[in-house]
Amino acid sequence: MGHVLTLEQWQVKAKDIRKNRKHLVFTNGCFDILHVGHVRYLQQARQLGDLLMVGLNSDSSVKKLKGESRPVQCEEDRAEILSALQCVDFVILFDEETPLSLIQQIQPDILVKGGDWSVEKIVGSNFVLSRGGQVQSLPFHPGRSTSLILKKVLAG
Repeated sequence: MGHVLTLEQWQVKAKDIRKNRKHLVFTNGCFDILHVGHVRYLQQARQLGDLLMVGLNSDSSVKKLKGESRPVQCEEDRAEILSALQCVDFVILFDEETPLSLIQQIQPDILVKGGDWSVEKIVGSNFVLSRGGQVQSLPFHPGRSTSLILKKVLAG
């Protein structure tokens, strides 16, 4: 089970992780309504390294990206749900619309996003690649999305 960290807490943990030469995988998203597509994606991401960190958009960040009706679940609940997944080691919240600043501070070895993102368009890819890291776009699971779930719910 993972831990929800602040950036300061991460910086303390990062020293041990780097000393032990563990490979950190980083991904990010809103994860508003966790569904099987998310779970499969996070499990695949975790298999790429020793530890998986999820950068989670804060409530204010989700509103900027998705509109006033989102998020459906508050950031504390979304963080707790993600951290309960066996494949997730760390969750860290960020307020910006993109995780670039967080990626630069976290300095992951491997950066991943879902297959709807090409490697060139993944925020932070240039930074991770410039440090000798890897960037991957993992397979997308069509028909599995928060937006589709919300449409079904609203349609009754």
